[in-house]
Amino acid sequence: MRVVNWFRRRKKRIVVPRLHSRGEVATGTNRIDFAELTPGLPQFLAQAAYLQLTVFEALSEAVANAPTTEVKEVVSEVAGHSLDKHHDLVEELERRGADAGDAMKHYAPSIDAYRARTHGATWLETVTTCYLTAGLLDDFSRRLATGLAADAAARIQQIYAKPDGHELLVDQLREAIDADPRIASKLAMWGRRLVGDTLLIARTALALPPSSPSDEARLEPVFTEIIAAHTRRMDALGLTA
Repeated sequence: MRVVNWFRRRKKRIVVPRLHSRGEVATGTNRIDFAELTPGLPQFLAQAAYLQLTVFEALSEAVANAPTTEVKEVVSEVAGHSLDKHHDLVEELERRGADAGDAMKHYAPSIDAYRARTHGATWLETVTTCYLTAGLLDDFSRRLATGLAADAAARIQQIYAKPDGHELLVDQLREAIDADPRIASKLAMWGRRLVGDTLLIARTALALPPSSPSDEARLEPVFTEIIAAHTRRMDALGLTA
């Protein structure tokens, strides 16, 4: 069911917001706000729930391949937080009369393809993927939820405010980097690759108006704070974004 359609022939070009240099501020008098781009609540919840399930799957793989039982226990705690978040989002979806499985399957092909593209070749790359992509996607979902009705937005913000255990992943990665500094450059390259793919999948959640070149320029500032947060997560690992 994993389908990716990338055609070169006169297809509308997808622009990924670039990483700004430190201290650089994106400008523009006609910037688009996230609230203008928020989809309907069922669509938001279905995609967010499936993305969270994908994070859980990646963490489960990290548990299975962890080098020691102690590390398995640590990573399983993080996986539990992600699964709880998925269940909370599914509950919100079903409270509104939707069938969660049916609602999520619409997003499965593109998100499954995204997971395949961001699948780490090593255990450390897998853990790095879990830490960086989960953080970026959670930041994105929190921001996108601001465009929902006030009561729904408040409930979703509560879900994303719960502990995620990501600091435990940072500890594991920092320990590995300290033990072998040579892996830092590989993980830094992997982290830079992840941000592009993750922004692309996040962009598919936006309720975009008919596109034009000027719209693409206006969209870029929407992601500025999210990219800055990604940079801080890279900094926490001692890596350069």
